Amino acid sequence: MSQTLKSLNSPFLSRAVLVAAAVLCAPAWAADDALVEGEKIKITVQDMQADALRMPVEMRPQVLGKPQTVTQIASNLYARRAMALRAEADGLEKDPAVVAALRIARDKVLSDAYLEKLDKAAAPTDEAAEKMAQTVYKAKSDRFKVDEQVRVRHILISPTTPNAREKIDEVVKKLASGAEFGALAKEVSADPGSAAKGGDLGFFAKGRMLPEFETAAFALKKKGDLSGVVETKFGFHVLQLEEKRPAGIRPFEDVRDELIKEVKSSVVQEARVAEAQKLQQGAKVNAPAVSAFAAEYSNTPTQK
Repeated sequence: MSQTLKSLNSPFLSRAVLVAAAVLCAPAWAADDALVEGEKIKITVQDMQADALRMPVEMRPQVLGKPQTVTQIASNLYARRAMALRAEADGLEKDPAVVAALRIARDKVLSDAYLEKLDKAAAPTDEAAEKMAQTVYKAKSDRFKVDEQVRVRHILISPTTPNAREKIDEVVKKLASGAEFGALAKEVSADPGSAAKGGDLGFFAKGRMLPEFETAAFALKKKGDLSGVVETKFGFHVLQLEEKRPAGIRPFEDVRDELIKEVKSSVVQEARVAEAQKLQQGAKVNAPAVSAFAAEYSNTPTQK
């Protein structure tokens, strides 16, 4: 339960939470069904849907797909509405600053709803987005250049291990005798990040690893080749080459999803900018008022 809800210390809150927990188990809901309900307050499915507008669309399934999170958010909305009712009872809604804040809040809700509608209308279809992505790929192929990469496995013996040098020499002998590299890495390697994966470090380009490690990795020629003992500040290593990738341009399929997401976002953003510019065409800036407002705040002492 959130701290906000606890702070109200109202006698009917425990009942409200029980209602929330129970209703979340129901298979289907109408917009006016209660998620949290007290004596004079009811938080409905529609309230939750309205609150969800403040979240990015892609985040909503992650956040609202968990009953525990829904309960927490609904309970916070309940607490917020309870405080709003008390504020109204105290006449705070008539305060000029509050009136202005409510107007700004209303503008924000409506403008966000309008932007969501605009985004849906402007977003290209999947087919159109794919074509746009292919155009970007062909026109800006330099973006997708990659340097030569290698994928190696390694076994690490920590320098703090007693007789570390002798132990890495034993590893080299076992490998020379036909021991399987991945199994041996899982058994003896001191690198927790790669040992569980049989020592596999994945692909990397030059500039990612320590110089002595990198030199040994890129000197390997064909799959299965073993390095000699390589000493770094982390200890003693033995490397095995898994694969080499020459320098080149990443295939479209490798960057397809990334580019489709990019072009969709770009189209939507352009639509937003165009709409904002259109709506602002008749606006006139009152420069003296702006300067006076800024001057008032610049001369206000900062509280420490």
